[in-house]
Amino acid sequence: MGNIQEFTATNVKEGSLSGSEKKPNPRRKRRMDLRSMLRNSEMQAAILSGVLMLGGFAVGYVSEVISVILYILSYAAGGWLKAKEGVETLIKERELDVNLLMVAAALGAASIGYWNEGAMLIFIFALSGALESYTMERSKKDISSLMALKPELALRIEDGKMVQVSIDELKVHDLILVKPGELIPADGVIQKGDSAVNQSSITGESVPVDKTPGDEVFTGTLNGEGVLYIEVTQSSDATVFAKIIRLVEEAENEVPQSERFMKRFEGIYARIVVAVTLIIIFAVPFVFGWSFSDSFYKAMVFLVVASPCALVASIMPALLSAISNRARHGILFKGGAHMENMALTSVVAFDKTGTLTAGEPQVTDLIAAEGYNRNELLAVIASVEQMSEHPLAKAIVRKAEKEKLGLLPAESVTSVTGWGMEGMVGGKQWRIGKTDVLDRMENDQESAYWKQQRSLLGAEGKTVSVIMDGDQIAGLIALQDVVRPQAAAAIRKLHSIGVKVAMLTGDRSETAQVIGRQIGVDMIYSDLLPEEKVQYVKSLRDEYGHVVMVGDGVNDAPALATATVGMGMGMSGSGTALEVADVVLMNDNIEEIAGTIQIARRARRIIKQNMVFAITVILLLMTSNFVAGIALPLGVVGHEGSTILVILNALRLLR
Repeated sequence: MGNIQEFTATNVKEGSLSGSEKKPNPRRKRRMDLRSMLRNSEMQAAILSGVLMLGGFAVGYVSEVISVILYILSYAAGGWLKAKEGVETLIKERELDVNLLMVAAALGAASIGYWNEGAMLIFIFALSGALESYTMERSKKDISSLMALKPELALRIEDGKMVQVSIDELKVHDLILVKPGELIPADGVIQKGDSAVNQSSITGESVPVDKTPGDEVFTGTLNGEGVLYIEVTQSSDATVFAKIIRLVEEAENEVPQSERFMKRFEGIYARIVVAVTLIIIFAVPFVFGWSFSDSFYKAMVFLVVASPCALVASIMPALLSAISNRARHGILFKGGAHMENMALTSVVAFDKTGTLTAGEPQVTDLIAAEGYNRNELLAVIASVEQMSEHPLAKAIVRKAEKEKLGLLPAESVTSVTGWGMEGMVGGKQWRIGKTDVLDRMENDQESAYWKQQRSLLGAEGKTVSVIMDGDQIAGLIALQDVVRPQAAAAIRKLHSIGVKVAMLTGDRSETAQVIGRQIGVDMIYSDLLPEEKVQYVKSLRDEYGHVVMVGDGVNDAPALATATVGMGMGMSGSGTALEVADVVLMNDNIEEIAGTIQIARRARRIIKQNMVFAITVILLLMTSNFVAGIALPLGVVGHEGSTILVILNALRLLR
């Protein structure tokens, strides 16, 4: 590690960026979204097609030849990409799709002199396709925009000098310097410096977080006004950024079941539409005595109104909009299929440790015997425990450091296997360990008091250790993995939307019951091995239906895989848990789970609305074509207008 003392804040030029951001302007954001939409190449082609169509219509009163040329150009501008996609699908997959149907309908309309109607069909079809592409691009942008923030270089401190290196060269325990206004190039822990860090790119939190020595920071987050010295804790391929990139790659390859069904349905339906169109053209005239021109006209109207454009566009824009919405809140879905399943959630099952609780023990009580000062006692036992790597020992040391108690020299410190620690401090022999020594004491008033205190603390689910000054009891210290501040609120929100909550833990029953009562879960299952968690998840699925499992550890991975939807903790979660999970809470904010279920339910409702609307419009237009003989322009506007409406309905989820 480099030498922090070689540099001070005055050595580094202060940046102009503030650690806080201005409140976003909704109008400005809408203007940016509109500009982004207009930059879409498909949208530009659609607009050009529309302009040429209007030009052809206007010039038609002056020159029919120029009008037809403008219409042909309109066809080419709006229909080229769709025709290309349709031909590729026909050649590679030997399937007809909606793209070829629309191009065929437009060409058919032109062949009987309805140039303007055909151009209008191409324009509206191209516009609806551009809107759908914009939705997909917006979703990918919201999910993977973090990648563009990934810094390439870092300032590493080597032998008192700053050396600029690639982030791939950084190793664990390297010391790096981050100037004001710079992106943090590696996951690490602050060794020196204070600053407000904007973590919105990782966690979705819009308000910068104050960071001090000992706090974690993450790659791609923005340093505020202070200079930070950071010790690297993760190599570049193991950072939160690396996890996000893997998640995005998986998300782009995941296709929801409903969309797979719609793709199969589209191919079959397109063949049926073509077959019926040919029957109307060549067979119906002989049955009903229609002229060929009348039959061909009705066939073209049928080809337009029967195409499943709106139906096909009912699903993915809604799912992509919902995924994009959640990505802006730090929740990453690995695909639309998991958003579909999330909407059906009946039960959310939480692992306890690291999910509902902080994941590391904290000192909650220190009872000093008569004649002992509480702070002095804490300083003494922390001095002994600092030699241990046990989580409880580390918690005691953290408590002493937090209270700014100076640690004392400790000698002859040894670990007593299966019991605790002992060592010499201030010329006295101190021991900290299990309270079973109380059971070997004589049944006098003093031992009764300490046993009572142990029982009271144990009933609260706390781990209790005894502090011995030689053979004399100096006090009791209690530790507990404390509940996350937002856990109870998260459970209340889930209850408010009709979702039951279960807690699965390998912890002992007493602790699990205390935690469960504090946060208000419905079902508590304790003393579980990883395979037993899987069995309980299966039983919850059998009894209630769809189950979301939330976990962070390697031991949660089997249960995450078994649940309908596995949700991993992005900040504190293990690599295995994140690989298995279908959804990742990048900011570990479990309060967002209820909101995510609600967004998924809204997406499901919008998909149903879109499908019912699309089918109704198709049936109404098809019936009107044969019964009342609707005009081709009305068929174009009715059918393609319904496609645009279902996409716009889906885009509401982006808000």
